[in-house]
Amino acid sequence: QVQLVESGGGLVQAGGSVRLSCAASSLPFGRDVMAWFRRPLGKERAFVAAISFSGIINYADSVKGRLSISRDNTKNTMYLQMNSLKPEDTAVYYCALCTSVRATLCDYWGQGTQVTVSS
Repeated sequence: QVQLVESGGGLVQAGGSVRLSCAASSLPFGRDVMAWFRRPLGKERAFVAAISFSGIINYADSVKGRLSISRDNTKNTMYLQMNSLKPEDTAVYYCALCTSVRATLCDYWGQGTQVTVSS
């Protein structure tokens, strides 16, 4: 059973930074792309960023320049460095395992971690 565990969320002031982590217990065959999604309260879940095992990265246009995705393959762990945070970044952030950095097929999900940005 693959488990994904997110951590690092919390309350932060606008303009501040936070670093999220996602640790995977294992990477199933064909699912070595790790991705971040987020779901603001009352809205649908949306793609944020994805990174392949070899380091190919894809970002949603809305976060380019402020958020940075990375991973440590020795630990099966992915990170999301979030800078210059805005209230609209408030959401539950989920990590997922996907088939590609387009993140159109992701079938392993974590439980999510809340990030709240106060104005």
